[in-house]
Amino acid sequence: MSFYANKVVWITGASSGIGEALAQRLAREGCRLVLSARREPELRRVAQALSCPEENVWVLPLDMTAIDSFPEAVTRVLQKFGRLDILIQNAGISQRGSALETPLDIDRRLMEVNFFGVIALTKAVLPVLLQQRTGIIVPICSMAGYVATPERTAYAASKFAIRGFFDALRAEIWQQGLWVTLVCPGYIRTSLSFNALNAQGKAHNQMDASQSKGLSADTCALKIIKVVRKGKREVWIGGFKELAGAYLKRYAPGLLWRFIRKYR
Repeated sequence: MSFYANKVVWITGASSGIGEALAQRLAREGCRLVLSARREPELRRVAQALSCPEENVWVLPLDMTAIDSFPEAVTRVLQKFGRLDILIQNAGISQRGSALETPLDIDRRLMEVNFFGVIALTKAVLPVLLQQRTGIIVPICSMAGYVATPERTAYAASKFAIRGFFDALRAEIWQQGLWVTLVCPGYIRTSLSFNALNAQGKAHNQMDASQSKGLSADTCALKIIKVVRKGKREVWIGGFKELAGAYLKRYAPGLLWRFIRKYR
């Protein structure tokens, strides 16, 4: 029997990209799925395309900035499926704009979605998982949480913060039967750069060249499913450029700086 069979998996950011690909993969593994994002029509499109019984998929629209709604959302998940086994926190937004030109309210918006929304939902589900004494939390971070590049200041800050929070959380909860697998993707071919906020708070509306050459969302999803099954603490997913950057950050930060300062 599959490790995932009959497990209740809640995916945020499930309306496209990595979240949609995870839903497709996990449906085939026999999971019961809760799909969340802001765009309900897109969630329903994803749900209808899944290869699993209709009763095993539930659409739950969720805005990651509406943190007051999270306790009720958790209650509704429990009413629907009776438990929660895995929370995959995939919702997020990227950035394309210099620190000088980007107003503070845009920085705050990025932090609200990428950091505070993520930890608020985590805090909302933790009592449930602790009572069960089993459960896995899977924050989708980024290689930008290791290597910060120009025009992504607030985005990188949010991802560095995610790494710190979940590394500490894992150390707090592992003896109580819970686990955190931190996922750090590099360039994945999704709409992330299209939806990234520019300095005016509007969509970047372009596919970045590096991202267009990245891994497919399905390949990324397959790797995530494998490392969660194996109980890994963390995984880096990407091509040579992203992985090399992370290793240089660790072992040769001066050399990495020479590359980063020219990056756009």
